[in-house]
Amino acid sequence: MTSSALIMLIVSIVMIWGGLGLAILNLMRHPEPTEHASEVDEYDPLAD
Repeated sequence: MTSSALIMLIVSIVMIWGGLGLAILNLMRHPEPTEHASEVDEYDPLAD
């Protein structure tokens, strides 16, 4: 492989794994609400 191909390979690997790492950190800091939590917050007038 040429040096330019190796550089592009390294850049693309860093972008993919870096994006995955940032996505995981973002989900750890700001978790998505679960379905169960949204069901508890809803008011159901027929449940009374």
